[in-house]
Amino acid sequence: MVSLGKEPSFSQPQPLIFDIKRHALQDGPGIRTTVFFKGCQLHCMWCQNPESIDPAPEIGFYPKSCMKSGECVTVCKTGACQTENPWRIDREKCDRCADCVEVCPGRGLRQIGRFCPVEELVSILLRDRVFYEVSGGGVTLSGGEPTLYMDYASSLLKALKKQRIHTAIETNGFFNWSEFEEKLLPWVELIMFDVKLMDSKMHLKYTGQKNHIILENLAKLIRQRPDDVIPRTPLIPDITATTENLKAISELYQSLGIKRCALLPYNPTGFSKVENIGKKVSPVLSKHMMKPEEERKCREIFSWVELVEF
Repeated sequence: MVSLGKEPSFSQPQPLIFDIKRHALQDGPGIRTTVFFKGCQLHCMWCQNPESIDPAPEIGFYPKSCMKSGECVTVCKTGACQTENPWRIDREKCDRCADCVEVCPGRGLRQIGRFCPVEELVSILLRDRVFYEVSGGGVTLSGGEPTLYMDYASSLLKALKKQRIHTAIETNGFFNWSEFEEKLLPWVELIMFDVKLMDSKMHLKYTGQKNHIILENLAKLIRQRPDDVIPRTPLIPDITATTENLKAISELYQSLGIKRCALLPYNPTGFSKVENIGKKVSPVLSKHMMKPEEERKCREIFSWVELVEF
């Protein structure tokens, strides 16, 4: 665990990629391809990509694809795969060897996260160059948290810039500033920067980390690249989407001279992915979408600034 109060430093040179989303329309301007890195220093209980938090490979179970062949039970050396188990895997016994994945005929069992060399990944991303060019799109690094892998992300961004591809990053902001400034900032054109909670104790409670490093990094980014940063706040009912929290965030933006930001609507439909990896959704989270009136009240607090929607 990173020591609170110090700049975090990570040495994970080879990230796992758990998804490459082509023709993405919500991760920056234009038509984009979004690369999802596995691993995150924060553990937000509302995470839309819960399979991205653990940096190691995981085995996901997808019941609708299960053909109930029983082959996973046959090859499982630890006895973790059990046909009578509605979620197929006893997570306490599973060693994530992925033998079950190899024999699963319907892809009911899937390995989440694989290493992809930079050269191979660039080749994949360039397949959609024409869409980037005609739409003003490009490539977005997301996750998880791409800044966990500064050297890899730097090499990837440099390769994309050589191909004149627009680059963007979605980040939780919890990174070593000096390393980010040297290795990523020169090669990224748009930074979508999450600001979740202003109260440090609440931030620690709901994300697993305090927020002072995040807020310091945001201020530094705004000083250096004010036109290239879009702060974003997820609207989580009764957690981030409170009047007190949103007003505090709004006041921070005004003090920093921020001219545009984004509010991310609450979407509980992605919580099914929590069960796919053998975990449970927190009972404090709402199972319902925000009502239009509730979202309107959140937006009114930021009426003075441009609200960006992709």
